[in-house]
Amino acid sequence: MSLILPAVLADALWAHAAREFPRECVGALGGTGRTAEDLDGEEARAVALYPLPNISAQPEREYLADPVHLLRALKAMRGGGLALVALYHSHPRGPAWPSSTDLRLATYPVPYVIADLQNRVLRAYRLPQGTAVGVRVEATSTGD
Repeated sequence: MSLILPAVLADALWAHAAREFPRECVGALGGTGRTAEDLDGEEARAVALYPLPNISAQPEREYLADPVHLLRALKAMRGGGLALVALYHSHPRGPAWPSSTDLRLATYPVPYVIADLQNRVLRAYRLPQGTAVGVRVEATSTGD
């Protein structure tokens, strides 16, 4: 499977990560159609980004999405006809692969996008397996 991320959402994700530096940011991506967890070998398309507060006791080294805000984001997605297609967080000093904490705490069967601020790289994985998921940043269409 792969995840399509429109450039405007990628820019918003990078801006969120920069605002939170040196803390890890965390958020959710909503999309249309089938959820990412239902897709095998297909593409999921993100259409909305939901920044969430990181309530971790050690936010410079890990993230923990505020559960109340995450539930609100999921409810907003459903209300807008969207589904959860990915979760994201930053690694302020890299690298763009899952930490042992990321693997241990993963609970949703969707791709986890990691934004490596040091190298400005986005990568995604199915966790806790650690299977790589392609991320394609797509220019916003100006056509019809």
